[in-house]
Amino acid sequence: MNEHITRIEWAVSSIRAAWPHSPDLLILAGTGLSDCAGFVTEEVSLLYKDIPGFPEATVASHKGALLCGNLSGIKVMVMQGRFHLYEGYSPMEVTLPIRVARALGAHTLIVTNASGALNLSFPKGGLMVIRDHLNFTGENPLVGAHIDAWGLRFPAMIHTYDRDLSDAALATAHDMGLAVCEGVYAGLKGPSLETPAEMRWLKGSGADCVGFSTVMETIAAHHAGMRILGLSMITNMNDPESPDGATMEEVLSVAERARPGLERLLEAMVRRVGA
Repeated sequence: MNEHITRIEWAVSSIRAAWPHSPDLLILAGTGLSDCAGFVTEEVSLLYKDIPGFPEATVASHKGALLCGNLSGIKVMVMQGRFHLYEGYSPMEVTLPIRVARALGAHTLIVTNASGALNLSFPKGGLMVIRDHLNFTGENPLVGAHIDAWGLRFPAMIHTYDRDLSDAALATAHDMGLAVCEGVYAGLKGPSLETPAEMRWLKGSGADCVGFSTVMETIAAHHAGMRILGLSMITNMNDPESPDGATMEEVLSVAERARPGLERLLEAMVRRVGA
């Protein structure tokens, strides 16, 4: 734990030296979505490998850079790629950027991901506003020695995803004419995709879509007292009776085609958070 605290302090000091501002929010860009925040005027861009204490992104579709900038005076940090449990990182390492952003002053997290739909009424290429999640990773970033300054030892997870932000995102997306729905995200460790039996089990558990990220960062952000908006991009369909065997190339292709709509929604929500 002491090593983890030291890594956070190193990262905070390094980012502050390069960008002496207090961010209003952090956008965490998921698979294939590294360039989803083109509306942010870049002031500083730091490669993860150049930030002391930061892990490195090892997934090809994750750019591995921290963009710091503004939108009409709103200070924004954008993680262009994230870290995953399946890369071999611990829950503490996966969530280190959340702790860093909070220490720098960020009060809101907008987390995005690419996911497979279990609810077959959802359109491929559409967006799902995350109302709740299921943590099926077998991991939790709060396990271990507790640091009182970070939050409660046993945080309630009832209102993890901010209701006002979620309602606003859903309404805004509708007004923009975007394909949007709402539901429950199931987080698995990965990296192997779901078997048909697992798809049936996940659907029976109440999940509407599934992916390999988001729950670790969300738990840490909620623990830290941040407001959270979760957005899943539906990149493939998980029909256990007719599985399509989606490839990463297909997922990235769908994400690229749908990214402009997500970008428009993100810009609107950043303006709302900063209002």
